[in-house]
Amino acid sequence: MAEESFYGVTLTAESDSVTWDVDEDYARGQKLVIKQILLGAEAKENEFNVVEVNTPKDSVQIPIAVLKAGETRAVNPDVEFYESKVTFKLIKGSGPVYIHGHNIKDDVEVVDMEEDDDEDDVAEDEEDEHPKKRAKIENAADGKNAKNNKKK
Repeated sequence: MAEESFYGVTLTAESDSVTWDVDEDYARGQKLVIKQILLGAEAKENEFNVVEVNTPKDSVQIPIAVLKAGETRAVNPDVEFYESKVTFKLIKGSGPVYIHGHNIKDDVEVVDMEEDDDEDDVAEDEEDEHPKKRAKIENAADGKNAKNNKKK
């Protein structure tokens, strides 16, 4: 079962960068989903506010939102960052810019492929031992024995 929590940060001229990182205490299956990026009501008129994302794992550094008061006040990027450190930075403008989404910790079970192969072999062996199958094999053998006995 997945554990989901709200994620929200504010970028301003004074605090222009924030980083999300995976929880080291959690094994696997973490992701950050950004649903919306909003420009605050107090943003300066005719000023562009550009939010850039940087993911060192994938070597990506690219703007994901360009906002301007009086024109574009919100974008819905619906982007996911899976098991990767992510930095959001206000590279232009003074904000405030609000970023929100979901922090999801999914229960991902690591499966050893060798164990699966062993289980498949056991299942195949069990199929060979199926009672009806055994009965047919025994009956066929009895039939051959009966023919061989008649010839003697």
